[in-house]
Amino acid sequence: MEPLYQQTHKQVHEIQSHMGRLETADRQSVHLVENEIQASIDQIFSHLERLEILSSKEPPNKRQNAKLRVDQLKYDVQHLQTALRNFQHRRYAKEQQEQQREELLSRAFTTNGTQKKILDIANMLGLSNTVMRLIEKRAFQDKYFMIGGMLLTCAVMFLVVQYLT
Repeated sequence: MEPLYQQTHKQVHEIQSHMGRLETADRQSVHLVENEIQASIDQIFSHLERLEILSSKEPPNKRQNAKLRVDQLKYDVQHLQTALRNFQHRRYAKEQQEQQREELLSRAFTTNGTQKKILDIANMLGLSNTVMRLIEKRAFQDKYFMIGGMLLTCAVMFLVVQYLT
């Protein structure tokens, strides 16, 4: 049991050093490092199963100590597994944020596009083509009323200035 325990303990320490390497790895090699760490963790879990069997076969005076050592290794490996999952989750969230940022930056915001989107939404809401044509016609008429009102206001201001001076 002792040689297998020592080998497994050494692998746990190697994984801990690989976790540090994971933080500094570039984008391309991070997947390789993750896969390497996961393979090592899987191998350690198989060693732990074997160690549990061997610890139960130890003499009674050494059995409790052997089980405690195996349980400690198991706890350490579970902690490493959780740390790896947390790192993968953070990396995935960061990649998603970068992708969403790129999508937002690549969008073109134009008034014609906005008007088309509004008409598409109105169409989606169930407004008929006739109602949409009436809305467009009304917008066209409103533009002439606005221009007429501005001209009338300018004329009134001109007459007021002429009359008062």
